[in-house]
Amino acid sequence: MTTYTSAECFIDGRWERGGGAPVTTVSPGTGRVIAQSGGADPAQTAAAVAAARRAFDGGEWSRLAPADRGVLLHRFADLLERERDSLVALAAAEVGTPISGGPTLHVDLPATFFRWFADAAVRGPRDGVEQPMPLHRSPITTSGMLVRDPVGVVAAVVAYNVPVMMCAYKLGGALAAGCSTVLVTSPRAVLLTAAVVKLFEEAGFPRGAVNFVFGTPEVTAGVAGSPAVDLVTFTGSPAVGSKILELAAPNLTKTVLELGGKSPNIVLPGADIATAVPASTMRFTRNSGQACGATTRTFVPQEDLDEYVERSAEFLATLTIGDPFAPDTILGPLITGEHRDRVEGVLTRAVDSGARLPVGGGRPSGLDDGYFLEATLVTGVPNSAEVAQEELFAPVGVIMPYADLDEAARLANGVRYALNANVWGPTPEAIAFGRRLRSGTVTVNGGGGMRADAPWGGPGHSGIGREGGEEGFREFFEVKHMQWPL
Repeated sequence: MTTYTSAECFIDGRWERGGGAPVTTVSPGTGRVIAQSGGADPAQTAAAVAAARRAFDGGEWSRLAPADRGVLLHRFADLLERERDSLVALAAAEVGTPISGGPTLHVDLPATFFRWFADAAVRGPRDGVEQPMPLHRSPITTSGMLVRDPVGVVAAVVAYNVPVMMCAYKLGGALAAGCSTVLVTSPRAVLLTAAVVKLFEEAGFPRGAVNFVFGTPEVTAGVAGSPAVDLVTFTGSPAVGSKILELAAPNLTKTVLELGGKSPNIVLPGADIATAVPASTMRFTRNSGQACGATTRTFVPQEDLDEYVERSAEFLATLTIGDPFAPDTILGPLITGEHRDRVEGVLTRAVDSGARLPVGGGRPSGLDDGYFLEATLVTGVPNSAEVAQEELFAPVGVIMPYADLDEAARLANGVRYALNANVWGPTPEAIAFGRRLRSGTVTVNGGGGMRADAPWGGPGHSGIGREGGEEGFREFFEVKHMQWPL
């Protein structure tokens, strides 16, 4: 049986075992304990923030030229790709991502994003580090410019589902801008995140540029609530995002929040249902539905509902669920037994209220040791139902009919989230309909994959600010206006 090294904290260029409450790593595919780690204690949490503060305020990191930061980030991406197999295996063991999809989620995409930020470090933000302004003639003639400075110390708090990708968004942008960082990971992903931090160390980042702590919620509070932190960037649930705002509020700390989603998938009249079903189904089952951008609410013309449900049920039956290490597995486990219980509770209440489950809804036979849940379709519920409104983070898709495009737009927008959406149909019509959606991202006919140069995020309960692309890169800068008389 494979053994896993316990994770340690990384503070000011040194690894040390946490002196706080222990963190137990349970593999969701087996339900067995695979590691015991020590979470950070209050002194270690404070030391991580202090190390980042020193690194930014005058340490070696603060003196590196942008080109040197770019070199380090490219070197890190090289190491990430070198460790591809080991990181994919660690993700399968710790967070349950099947190895069939692990390379893309945990290595290939993150490496691409890190390289984009490496190049951005060299060129600076799109409008330039120094942007000249036109002459101003009142009350006297003056010249001026806008200067973009790195924001300072960045607290990056990441969730368990795709922690390497979140590091790319947060640490990639922060380090490219010249900020120093304190990374806080979910207790469910300490092994995988620690393995990534070791690559930052190997890449040669100066001490204090990257610090890493984990543990109880008090560790997150100690970092996010520190007056020495200049920006908190968080990915997770709206409930915890609200707590992050509370922690940041006394210090008026800038926050970027990438929160939940209950994203719509709209099939327009005349769309090719046979094409739409497989891609749509994978969008809410990939990583066992544990993805904030999963399009879990599908809206279909009333006359196409039966065909769409039948084809979806047939496609779901072809997806293999089981051991994340098996090469043919598509659906792995949910992260914990408690999470599975919560999802099952929502499904039970839906059925009690009249919902139908054409497929799924139970625990697969022969997989009693892990936290597996069958991929599930829900029909016969209104858009206001709990199962259609609450983010479940599970392979559960709700299919609902609509009468016309006005109703489709109203239903699609009728949720507190606004992170992601997809529209199927003739491209011009689908683009036109997409413009009616309140969403940070809208793909048409499946889109073309995640782009490093595009922003990610959305309004409402989906968050504040953006990650990735130029808009996300700008979050790590402050703008200073300078002017002088001629």
